[in-house]
Amino acid sequence: MAEHFTVAVIGAGPGGYVAALKAAQLGAKTAVIEKHLLGGTCLNYGCIPSKALLASAERLYKIRHSESLGVQVSGSVGFDWPAIQKRKDKVLAKLRGGIKGLLAARQVRLFEGTAVLDGLGKIRITDDRGQTQTITADRILIAVGSAPVRISGWPSDPQKVCTSDEALHWKELPRRLLIVGGGVIGCEFACMMHEYGVKVTVVEMMEELLPEMEPELGRTLNRLFTQRGIRIFAGTKVDSLSVQEKGVCAVLSNGQTLEADKVLVAAGRRPNTQSLGLEMIGLQTDRGFIRVNEQMETSAKGIFCIGDANGLCLLAHAASAQGITAAENAVGRSAAYTLPVPNAVYTFPEIASVGLTSRQAQRQKIPIRIGQFPIGYLGKAMAVGEECGFVRVISRRDDGALLGVHIVGHNATEIIESAVAMLGMKAKTKDLGEMIFAHPTLSEAVKEAAEDVYEQALHLPLRKVVQMAAETEAVG
Repeated sequence: MAEHFTVAVIGAGPGGYVAALKAAQLGAKTAVIEKHLLGGTCLNYGCIPSKALLASAERLYKIRHSESLGVQVSGSVGFDWPAIQKRKDKVLAKLRGGIKGLLAARQVRLFEGTAVLDGLGKIRITDDRGQTQTITADRILIAVGSAPVRISGWPSDPQKVCTSDEALHWKELPRRLLIVGGGVIGCEFACMMHEYGVKVTVVEMMEELLPEMEPELGRTLNRLFTQRGIRIFAGTKVDSLSVQEKGVCAVLSNGQTLEADKVLVAAGRRPNTQSLGLEMIGLQTDRGFIRVNEQMETSAKGIFCIGDANGLCLLAHAASAQGITAAENAVGRSAAYTLPVPNAVYTFPEIASVGLTSRQAQRQKIPIRIGQFPIGYLGKAMAVGEECGFVRVISRRDDGALLGVHIVGHNATEIIESAVAMLGMKAKTKDLGEMIFAHPTLSEAVKEAAEDVYEQALHLPLRKVVQMAAETEAVG
């Protein structure tokens, strides 16, 4: 007889394992099925390994630029790529062990194998030896995540035409790297690989890097990358790509030809919903995504879907939040996924944002005011040598509602949380401007930018306030 659970979760990534822990915390007999590694893409092929490699790259960058702080480094500065990879792998193993321990502590039953839906409330699990078993559940949460897009018609050689899945675990670095896609993944790799001595070229088909974010963020990063020697081709496509004996050759839409040792395809992700047995429960997809409501419910009774597979927001922290929402609803509570989700880019300097961009506001015909404050004006920024960047605050003109906050600068991914909290509380821009931020900190720029919406930023020169006020009126 099949073992029965109150809640069964398919996938143990940042959405799935958190959902399983939450369901168990709420008293449900819970199972989680994972066919590969605990932690999913985030832990094994995304967030964590990339940040481990970026940490070493940023340390190199700071050492190489330490003279500006009066610190002298004698001798040559280099790096040990195998040691960097070994450290990364050690971090991943430790975190996987931590997840396994958390599941065990909550008495969540872990099944290792591939899950296929075998009707409503039924899951067939096949392990790596080909042995099959079936479990049943009152509620099933689908948390199967996504995979990098591979461009149709391009060479399939994973040694030369790679995605982030391969690139994060390279045993050797290429001398020349072509990155196709200037989104978050492409920009993080460009920043990282350049510091490791790789000659990097980025090709982005849209007019700016980070095209989904506030436009000035991508423009700023473009200028910084160009100054460092990273080649950027924005508003450009790769018309053709061919594998050669010693690398790859790309022909661009601007007529130029580029040669590289490897290509990193960073052109988006697709949901892992194929071969899941969705037809067995009458569930349709939209371009592979499983559509859900605010409770994370699908159109099939008792079936929920969270994370990348539903297409709402392909971010790990969004998946975790959705997992908690789904788990609460699965055990009979009432919860909705409605809070704002921050975006984070771990280049150096970092980039972060939450809420509406000025472009989105314009499309929605929302009259706005914009406040902006240069981080370099702050005492803390000057003291620690982190003067690059700005904070931009977007406010609705008619009632002063806080709509969005966008940051480029040191520790931006940490600073953004004050704005996330205020947006979640549906605060006014004035509320953000009236908050007391610790001094000296870089986060003071958030307060100043919010004050600048009302032309009240005390640490902006008067001529700057007048100029920016005119600009924001024009944008609104």
